[in-house]
Amino acid sequence: MVQIEVESTDHGDYYSLHVVVKEGQSKTQHHVTLRKADYKRLAGDKASPAELVQKSFLFLLEHEPKESILSSFDLSVIGRYFPEYEREIPRRL
Repeated sequence: MVQIEVESTDHGDYYSLHVVVKEGQSKTQHHVTLRKADYKRLAGDKASPAELVQKSFLFLLEHEPKESILSSFDLSVIGRYFPEYEREIPRRL
């Protein structure tokens, strides 16, 4: 069972999110930035920034192990690695 904990901080034009992914006895930590324009485009009013990032990590975990997820990145880069992400994520919210 995977647990994803997300803490979000508002920095004006963007959100800064600290993510911890726990699976069994191991965990990984990640720093994610999310521009507000990207947040509105991807989530609209369907979810909070933390919920968007949590669902995004669930998406990533379907494609790669937690240890392969970058330790620091902007949420918009997911679409570069997985082109279906931006079509899929609004449906998951």
